[in-house]
This record gives sequence, C-alpha cells and structure tokens, in this order.
Amino acid sequence: MTSTVRVELGDRSYPIVIGPGLLDSPRHYEPWLRGRQAVLVASATVSGLHGPGVERALQPSCSRYLRIVVPDGEAQKCWETLDRLHGELIAWGADRRTVLLALGGGVIGDLVGFAAATFQRGVDFIQIPTTLLAQVDSSVGGKTAINHALGKNLIGAFHQPIAVLSDTETLNTLPDRELAAGLAEVIKYGIIHDSAFFAWMEAHLHELLRRDAAALTFAIRRSCEIKAEIVAQDEREHGRRALLNLGHTFGHAIESLTGYGAWLHGEAVAAGTVLASTLAHRMGRLSSDDLGRITRLLEQAGLPVRPPSLPLDGWLTAMGRDKKNEGGRITLILPEGIGAASVNREVPANTLEALLSGR
Repeated sequence: MTSTVRVELGDRSYPIVIGPGLLDSPRHYEPWLRGRQAVLVASATVSGLHGPGVERALQPSCSRYLRIVVPDGEAQKCWETLDRLHGELIAWGADRRTVLLALGGGVIGDLVGFAAATFQRGVDFIQIPTTLLAQVDSSVGGKTAINHALGKNLIGAFHQPIAVLSDTETLNTLPDRELAAGLAEVIKYGIIHDSAFFAWMEAHLHELLRRDAAALTFAIRRSCEIKAEIVAQDEREHGRRALLNLGHTFGHAIESLTGYGAWLHGEAVAAGTVLASTLAHRMGRLSSDDLGRITRLLEQAGLPVRPPSLPLDGWLTAMGRDKKNEGGRITLILPEGIGAASVNREVPANTLEALLSGR
C-alpha cells in the first residue's frame, strides 16, 4: 500500500510516493516518462541491486534510456564526476526533454540533481532514494550540490524534482550503520517541529531498528510531511527552512575535517545535534531533561553523540564557511525544547569555543 505527500510549490509542486514495490512498477514512471528519453544514474552497489528492475519498469514508457553507474562514496560529489555525467549526456544525445533519474542515496541524489539543474540550463529529474536518510531528507526540497575541498555542499543549486519515489523495500538491504544514519535525520524532525513524533520515536525505536515495515513507513511519511510543510513556506532557506539544519553546521565541519566518508552524514549530524543541544542548554535555552532525552535517543539509535577530537581553529574555520552564515557570523540552529528550535547568530564566542574545546 502506498501513500503520497505533496510538496506544494505552485506549478513546481510534486508528489513524494512512499511504499513497497515502487522501483519495479511501470505505472509509477509512466506519468513522467511517457515518450521521453530517460537517463538512470545509480551508485555502483545500488545499480547491482536495483538497476535491472528499474530499467524493466522504465522501458514501457520512455522512447529510449541509458544507465550510468557512478562509484560508491561521498568522494563522487565532485566536479570530475559532474563533468563525466555532462559528457555522457552530451555524447548520448540527451536533450531538454530528457529526464534524469537518481537511484541511490544522498550522494547520488545531490549529484544528479545538480547535473539536472545545470545540463542545458535545467532538465527534469526524479529522485529514487534507496537509503533512509535520502528518503526522509535529501531527496525532498530541491537542494542539489557537490562538495568542495574546503566545505560540504558549497557548490550547488535549488532545483526541485518532478517526483520522489521512496520504495520502502530498498531499506531491507541497507547496512545497519546506514539505517542508523538515517534515523539521525528522522529524530531531527521531532526535535525541531513535533514533540509528539519525538515521543513516538522514543516508544518505537526498537521497531525502527528491526526494520518493521509499518513503523518505517510512518516515520518516513511524517518526516516528509514536516519537510514538505517547511519547504513550501521557505523554499530557498531565507528563514524557517534553516531549522532543518539542526546539527548540520557542526556536522558538516566534522565531515570536512575528517575527510568525506570517514563519518557518514547522519553520524556527523547526530554528534552535531548533541553539540547544538549542549550549547542551547549552556545558554539557558534547553532544559537538562530535554538535553538528556535528545542525547539518549540518538545514542540508543546507535549513533555517535560525541564529536571526534579536532583542533579549535579547524572547527572555527570549517564552521565559518557554512552556507547559513551572514556577515561573518556563524549561524547555528539551537533547540529550545523538544518540538521547537530557532536560528541564532549571536552565540557568544567564548561559549562556543569552550564547547568545541571540550570544556
């Protein structure tokens, strides 16, 4: 049984379809691909697992198709891989009506989305996320990007997909570490927006960890509902959408300073969320009880709640390059109780430095 959440953006609105068996179902592609060319871009592991099934489902709808396989790993979010994609599209004869399909996790979604945003000034693309993190976060909202050696996601564009197809059965092949990384983003939604959802996760975490289909479907749908609501209000992150970055300013610094891929994105966000929550507690914005609940749930999900040991100047330099910063001030998202958060650009420097120094 499938369910649909809509991202309401006027003439750029699109559905997020959630349920089992979507990848191999021709009817879920037909409305978007009827008579058009399709280019399926997949990570190597996911291509082996799901590529043939997706290709069979595409064939009845599209005039012709191409599959491009990208090696696994965060290192592929780079200029070189983007250039390779553009080159293969040109050589194959892709045009402005060609639809790109991103089959994989957040790396593939971000990379293919940016390729779609930049090829011939913009072509349509469909997100087919195969990890929990991508299904609840990166596939929704139109943020596309590649990394730079000096910072994560610094080169990109807002380019909304025409559809998101989240097949819950793909989570059956997801490694435990990747599942836990996705739960970091699910937990984030409860912290910033929905205290009842956070409490539900506290009560049902064991079901999520053992991949209970009903629990995962509910968690994915509720996460997408929250993100869709926020994106519809603030598509380009001029205000409220920044709240979705809870833990990310710290987390992106961890990913950059440790070398992309050493920490999974969700792991870095988890440690970053605890840092943000600890900072909020020290500033009198978050109770000790709520800090304890946040830390405990992330830890019970199998996520790191302490950052790696990094030099203070490295922290501050990396965080100083964050996209949310304004006027040279580091911008941080701080929880103010479970179910609420705020954007802060006035964190005292000595308080932040003490936190990052482990004091």
